[in-house]
Amino acid sequence: MTEKNRITVGIYGHQYTIVGEDSANHIRQVASLVDEKMREIKSKNPSLDTSKLAVLTAVNAVHDYLKLKEKAEILEKQLQHLKD
Repeated sequence: MTEKNRITVGIYGHQYTIVGEDSANHIRQVASLVDEKMREIKSKNPSLDTSKLAVLTAVNAVHDYLKLKEKAEILEKQLQHLKD
């Protein structure tokens, strides 16, 4: 069984306890990026309440993830084509 880390992080002025198998450093980095993205979105949309801000942050994160996933798939196909 893999050991789980329990880390308390600050995101947008609130403390959250995150439990996961990744390193404490990784969990802190994720929390820092979420905090950074929330602050960036809030600076452009000062009237957003925290709930809407959180949803927009999640939408942005998933958008970025899907774009990177598409690029990775294209690169994998190109690599496979070069191997053939």
